[in-house]
Amino acid sequence: MRSTLLFKLSAMMFLEFFIWGCWLPPSFGFFGEGALGFGPWERYALNIAFPVSAILAMFFSNQFVDRNFSAEKFLAFSHLVGGLAMLGFGYLAWTAFQTTEPQVPSYWLFFACMAIHCLFYVPTISVTNTIAFANIEDAQRDFGLVRLWGTIGWIAASWPFIFILADWSKVPPLADVGFVNWLGTALGSSLEGSALNQGKSWAFLTAGIASLVLAAFSLTLPHTPPKPAVTSESSLAWLEAMRHLKKPFLFVLFIVTFIDATVHDGFFFYAFTYLGTVGVPSNWIQPAMSVGQIAEIVTMAMLGMVLKKLGWRTTMIIGVLGHTVRFAVFALYPDPIAAVAVNILHGICYAFFFATLYILVDEFFPKDARTSAQGLFNFLVLGAGPLASRLVWEKLQIYYTNAEGVINYRELLLYPSGAALVAALLLAFFFHPPKKPIEEEPVPTDIAAP
Repeated sequence: MRSTLLFKLSAMMFLEFFIWGCWLPPSFGFFGEGALGFGPWERYALNIAFPVSAILAMFFSNQFVDRNFSAEKFLAFSHLVGGLAMLGFGYLAWTAFQTTEPQVPSYWLFFACMAIHCLFYVPTISVTNTIAFANIEDAQRDFGLVRLWGTIGWIAASWPFIFILADWSKVPPLADVGFVNWLGTALGSSLEGSALNQGKSWAFLTAGIASLVLAAFSLTLPHTPPKPAVTSESSLAWLEAMRHLKKPFLFVLFIVTFIDATVHDGFFFYAFTYLGTVGVPSNWIQPAMSVGQIAEIVTMAMLGMVLKKLGWRTTMIIGVLGHTVRFAVFALYPDPIAAVAVNILHGICYAFFFATLYILVDEFFPKDARTSAQGLFNFLVLGAGPLASRLVWEKLQIYYTNAEGVINYRELLLYPSGAALVAALLLAFFFHPPKKPIEEEPVPTDIAAP
């Protein structure tokens, strides 16, 4: 790829996932009773704004990009609106924790800001994939190299919070103790209570600013025009994409993706609290969760080579089994060092399954429904899977919490571990994709479609 094009696509991915990486990890604890004090249904509504947006995107936003609007302009508009909404959420959160006792504004202001942001942000995950695939020469070779910058963006969003969430009142002056002792104290001191939550509000503010930056940068991306429908049957791009699920290997992949997405989201649901329980300091939890993203950079860079060597099925089975091992370690060996180190498998989980999934979808679905095909599987990855996750995992957590509020993670976390194992077995026995896509017969353009 030309260096200018590579830079633009990589910067697009960096900013896209920097935005998400800023606010998603701390949101699971931030929405709860310890922070904003919202009730169960209010917390649930905030948590499902993102997955519900993924479901709506499949039928509306992705269809719009495929048939009516250039992808880069859609990206710019969506990030402009979504960024302003996230800035509003961050401002509300920041003002709520100015005092020891939170002064929380109306819940509906919080919800409106989060819902608007999600509604406009979620479709852009499919759109950025579309822009990348439309402008790279070899998807299997090049997509991982572009997409790894999204991973770098997620990491870049996480690590500054070690210092943002540090309790600087406990850190002595640098001149008094020297750099090594000063740094050690800073890294080991975490804010608590309202001060901690006010610090977390900067995650939302930063995400909003980054979204506005990407809105402006999107106007410099390669022009990626829509593709009008060839026949009346293909006028609905999402329906054209769904028809391809009649192929057995794609239907099996659809089912496995739902299971894997549910398990994947379970990591974010459980990890923030679990890591604190096993002894990881509060200001280190978000960076600890990003350890997997560091490994993901390596696996993304290797993805093209792995795909050509192992093929679709074996690569994806390895990706799914990463979840099995990680949750098993969480359950059976509750140690802070092990809990952080095993997150290295997250890189394998994401690159070898989800990134491979996006490449396969681009290869085996029609190019005139490219965004809708990506959206069809993001319907599971970002929508149905997380919705199921936040129902199933929360119910199980309540069941395995005793009267003193202590969670039995040893038994609880074996459930997502087992679910991932089932998904891997489905791939092993029933997923048999062809080596190359079967060319569709061209539709005559000089006669009316039947």
